[in-house]
Amino acid sequence: MTTAKDLFIVAMDTEHSVGQGDLSLALAGAELIDLIGTGVVAVDGDRIVPGGVSVLDDRLMSAAAAGLTRQAPYERVEDWLWRRGKDLSATYQTALEEDGELTRKRGRRMPFGSERVAAVDTSAHHRATERWREDPVLAALASAAGIGDERSDDEPGFDDEAVTTVVAVVHDAVMELEAVRQRRSIERAAFSNVWRGP
Repeated sequence: MTTAKDLFIVAMDTEHSVGQGDLSLALAGAELIDLIGTGVVAVDGDRIVPGGVSVLDDRLMSAAAAGLTRQAPYERVEDWLWRRGKDLSATYQTALEEDGELTRKRGRRMPFGSERVAAVDTSAHHRATERWREDPVLAALASAAGIGDERSDDEPGFDDEAVTTVVAVVHDAVMELEAVRQRRSIERAAFSNVWRGP
């Protein structure tokens, strides 16, 4: 399983409500970290530099690698997250449902209401949960998406500087997305007040 798939399974397994945009940005970061790990890319400053060609045995990771900008000036990590992250959580949901790792369930209180997606009790699910507890990179990405404990300011860096950069940019992007949400909420409230009148 890839880091992104583990992250998605953990997100579906949590009782916390996870925003689709936050999760999509974290998934794009997880993909990038795995691409760094396989040598497909490197990070130079804030740019994603293509490395050697590697055969990837995961179709979503292959799609991520195929979407890399291979000409200078290379793409910034932040731009990659926003571009690759667009609707990425829906893509992972579909893929994991097809793989039998997710199932749709109706809530007990709403037998005729909307379905929710839940992780199936498989060996991959157990590995993802165990990895979330033990792997600081997966834990940091999950935290960025709003899963688990809040990230502390004194959180230690990772062994790989490129991974540290990606995780930091994921956190910044999620905070930027939240700021956009708050701004839109304030604008909608102000617009509603104008129409209601004094």
